Amino acid sequence: MSDRPASWRMPTPKQMEKLAKTMVNPPAKESPRGPQDPMPEEYWRSVLNDVPADAKPVARSAAPRLSDLPQHVLRVSCRRCERIVEIQKADAVRLYGQHAIWKEVGQRLLNNTCQSRTGRYEEDGCWPAFEPV
Repeated sequence: MSDRPASWRMPTPKQMEKLAKTMVNPPAKESPRGPQDPMPEEYWRSVLNDVPADAKPVARSAAPRLSDLPQHVLRVSCRRCERIVEIQKADAVRLYGQHAIWKEVGQRLLNNTCQSRTGRYEEDGCWPAFEPV
């Protein structure tokens, strides 16, 4: 128990007057929108301009596509096992499409014939090095 008076819990007369005024004339609040009310213009603009969550991000990287490469023979080597894989550009386009990214194609070529499998995800597979021919 404390020996404080009960007045510390009560508002002062000024505070009570202020509360009474706000109770008599509450500030005007915007009424919440219901399902039958029309949606504001800003809402529809934001909905139409928003990118959907399931949309695939556009690859805007500087990675060259197969169609952009000038070489006819493409070479990728592994920095780990020193293996070299070469493929003709025409074959790569036929297998993976002309819009495929060269780094992904090279990684896939190395992984298809990888001999350095440890079983650990972090260490598994080849480490590609893309070389000009």
